[in-house]
Amino acid sequence: MNRQHFIRVMTVGAVSPAALVSKSAQAESLRKPKKVLMKVGCQSGGTTKENLEFKARHGVYNLDGGAPKTIPGKGWDLADSLIKKEACEKYGISLDAYHFPLESSGIDRAQYPNIMLGKSPERDREIEILQQMIEVAGKTGIKVLNYNTTILPVLRTGKTLDPKRGNAEYSTWNYEAALNRNDPKTIAGDVSIEQMFERITYLLDRLLPVAKQYKVKLANHIADPPTPAGYRGITRWNSPNVFEGIQRFAKLYDSEYHGFNFCIGSIAEGLNDPKNEIIPIIKWVGERNQIFNVHLRNIKGGWNNFQEVYPDNGDMNFLHVVRALRDVGYSGMVMPDHVPIHADPASSLQAFAFCYGYIKGLIQTVADDM
Repeated sequence: MNRQHFIRVMTVGAVSPAALVSKSAQAESLRKPKKVLMKVGCQSGGTTKENLEFKARHGVYNLDGGAPKTIPGKGWDLADSLIKKEACEKYGISLDAYHFPLESSGIDRAQYPNIMLGKSPERDREIEILQQMIEVAGKTGIKVLNYNTTILPVLRTGKTLDPKRGNAEYSTWNYEAALNRNDPKTIAGDVSIEQMFERITYLLDRLLPVAKQYKVKLANHIADPPTPAGYRGITRWNSPNVFEGIQRFAKLYDSEYHGFNFCIGSIAEGLNDPKNEIIPIIKWVGERNQIFNVHLRNIKGGWNNFQEVYPDNGDMNFLHVVRALRDVGYSGMVMPDHVPIHADPASSLQAFAFCYGYIKGLIQTVADDM
């Protein structure tokens, strides 16, 4: 090889140090894990010393504190709310959310029933109390208020024993068994889905301006479980097609304060194939920035027939679920809500401790995804 040919070959084959650095930076960028903003949280136990120490021991530093004391006829006690926040801060815990007294216990036991009964002028006074509660939440630094807009309570038909998990008991719903039980209608009588949405919009038309003023997000939990239309006289707003109900509710308002307490388990209860159907729902709601809180609850089964199980032995793959939440930029709490029980007096605490560790492991895993 002559000298000129040698120089030409070496020049063509050489790569400059700058080019090497550039390619290295590109490769590093491709390997860089996606940012994870979510954190493990919980809504059980309140802000007692015992509960806060339990949470801190298990690395749970974000909390739904339940609610402050209620002043009859007025709303929440701001002084008590600030005390709760201070109690949390002693353990480095952030008090991120409260629960509105619009609960899942059913209209017959509701503290403020007239809102979902659609009864005026009584519901107007109840809404004024909720407006005051939003103000207290905002002044306390609470970012999310979780609530329900239901008439029927949480519906279950029994327990299923699992000997392979130390005789854990799984809360169970079977629609055919419920029909055979022939439970009566509630005080609400018959309520159509259009009436449900009218009552929801009447409420939110009056709450969302206050929520915007105090920068508090209102997170609605779907009715648990979704049911066929007209069950016990009620068509739940997320029934019978749970995704269509979620979409209709989401589109009621174009507001950053209108969204969901996004219960993975309750949504799965309305699906025929929860493992595969849940991901597009997360993507749709998450890309609209309407997931404000997440309940991470797994089930076996689906529409009209399911059991609530541990996070690791249900039909959904929670690694895929948490990865989907990461990919839509979800930044709130991921929390257990319903957990299996067993004969040990400490069964609830044991189950929650297991769930905290499992969720933390999932979050760390998706943080390391390439």
